[in-house]
Amino acid sequence: MVKSAATAKATKVSSKSKVPSKPAKKIKVAPPPSSSSDDGDSSNSESRSNVKPAAQPFTDDNSDWLKPAAKQSLLGSDSDDYNSSNSSSDDENDDEFGSGNNNKNSGSDSDDSANSTMSFEKKSAKLDREMAEEEREAQEYHQQMVKQNTSVYHLPTDEELADDEDRVVPPSELRERVEDIIGVLQDFKNNREGNRPRSDYIAQLVSDFAEYFGYLPELVDLFLKMFSPSECLQFLDESDKPRPLVIRTNTLKTRRKDLAQALIKRGVNLDPVAKWSKVGLKIYESNIPIGATPEYLAGHYMLQSAASMCPVSALLPLPGEKVLDMSSAPGGKTSYLAQLMKNTGLIVANDLKADRQKATVANLHRLGVKNVITCCHDGRKFPTVMGNFDRVLLDAPCSGLGVISRDPSIKVQRTVSDIQKTAHLQKELLLAGIDSINCKSKTGGYMVYSTCSVSVLENEEVVQYALARRDVKLVETNLSHGKPGFTRYQDKRFHPSMNLVRRFYPHIHNMDGFFVAKFKKLSHGKKEVMKEQGKGKGKGKGKEDEEEEEGDGEEEDERGSDENNMSDDGDESEVDIDKFIETVEEEEEREKKGEKKGEKKGEEEGEKKVYTSNVVLDEDDESVTSVSSVDEEEEEEEVQEEEEVKVEEKKIIKKRKKEEEKSKEEKQSKSTKSKFKSK
Repeated sequence: MVKSAATAKATKVSSKSKVPSKPAKKIKVAPPPSSSSDDGDSSNSESRSNVKPAAQPFTDDNSDWLKPAAKQSLLGSDSDDYNSSNSSSDDENDDEFGSGNNNKNSGSDSDDSANSTMSFEKKSAKLDREMAEEEREAQEYHQQMVKQNTSVYHLPTDEELADDEDRVVPPSELRERVEDIIGVLQDFKNNREGNRPRSDYIAQLVSDFAEYFGYLPELVDLFLKMFSPSECLQFLDESDKPRPLVIRTNTLKTRRKDLAQALIKRGVNLDPVAKWSKVGLKIYESNIPIGATPEYLAGHYMLQSAASMCPVSALLPLPGEKVLDMSSAPGGKTSYLAQLMKNTGLIVANDLKADRQKATVANLHRLGVKNVITCCHDGRKFPTVMGNFDRVLLDAPCSGLGVISRDPSIKVQRTVSDIQKTAHLQKELLLAGIDSINCKSKTGGYMVYSTCSVSVLENEEVVQYALARRDVKLVETNLSHGKPGFTRYQDKRFHPSMNLVRRFYPHIHNMDGFFVAKFKKLSHGKKEVMKEQGKGKGKGKGKEDEEEEEGDGEEEDERGSDENNMSDDGDESEVDIDKFIETVEEEEEREKKGEKKGEKKGEEEGEKKVYTSNVVLDEDDESVTSVSSVDEEEEEEEVQEEEEVKVEEKKIIKKRKKEEEKSKEEKQSKSTKSKFKSK
């Protein structure tokens, strides 16, 4: 029975092996070598029965594509070509041959699939978290924008502010309130609360600015008149930040390229300042003090801000000229002038305080400057000391509102009254500087006025004052950077050429706040200012206008003495005494002729007046006679005064003649003495 069962099984296997198996060809399993089909099938069956579990007929490379699912997909395309019996036999073969292999490789496949599912789950979870965070942030931003566009900002009332007086408001809350108020002011018509006026928002903004940045409220109010609220916030923010350290190369001793290489070797990180400057270097980092390097002590460079180089660049002195620096200490601009003039010509460095000139002299010696003379005089009276300069530089003393980053005490110490006082001093210095220029200079006749302030009181108004009182005009500063000046400020209107001046701001140019204006002197004349000039429509005069008018009266009284004190060495116009006497005599003859004609007309008009008055007035009234007598007395007094004036003018003319004769004699004597000495 055992043999019969074995033979039946062998015949069954042989019958199956005789049927061609297409799926086996697709799988491409390498069959063992055999001479005949019967022998091969019997040997394969015996080998399968004797195979140990450790020996696997297939490698790991085939484990991925020998899975039942893959095999079924491969068999699906050829299933229609065979009968149902063949398909059932194939299923049995799959059960006999494929199940063992799959069971053997199930462990490794399950491990790989578990690891792959773990990694994919982690990635998907991470992506889900990121998507959730993005959605949450988008919703918050959307809600915030909806609140800004739809909700109305509630401005604190006086009662609410009074309750918060005892509470210390944190800076973050102040900043948020400032930004909210600025947002309301940008579209005030749609964003304001109820019918609250704009002045309430401005007042609250001024107080918040003053508390947040530490300024006096009047200074904040001054800035808000110059800038928009958003720009004012930027200006105040940048004014608290320090400006970059800048040095100026001294081309009298070295070149910028060589200086940069030397400092880089010492561990200094630097770059050129900008395209407009060929001598400036910006310092970012340094391992050593910049003011104590061997190059500094040797005079190869000078510590100077980028903004303070602009006035000298605008003046552009030429070699061989005669230049005046009215406020020279501590010598930064003076040394730059000498550098541009190549140590030729003459520079007069003046400053009021002698103690400050010590630093000027020390810096000039260190930098190797040789064409400078230092002196200490009041700049307002400098035209009486010397004149006839080709170019004049006035870096006027100011309130320092542009250099708050260097001196934060300006926030609390400077007031509007201080600014007005410095503006009055600046006007006097500017007129004195213009009077010191020689308008007939072939190469010059220019003056540069600069301040380290951004206020209009110290800049545009001072320039307008000079334009109205001296025969000068504004010209191009030759500075490629900077913003133009104000041609209108609140209810004031300035000259249209005011757009030629240049303004520098810390929040725009990353420089100190500065102002630069350049004048060209046309003649030595002085303009007469009408008293009614500067009055607004329906508005009275301010304190500044009254002070200016008083100053004008004093200037007109001193004009004669100033004109007579002009130096004879320059090209200034000299008075010809003989011609002056002739003109005075001609005017006297004309006045006599006019007086005779006026007397005749006056008699005729007097008779008419008396006649009409006799008709109107009563007989006992003596007003007619009194009126006629008063007119006669006034005419007599006027004639006497005119005669006295003529006599005084003749005396003055005689004195001038004598003085001229003496001066000529002295010159002749000096010339003869010099001749004898030379011989």
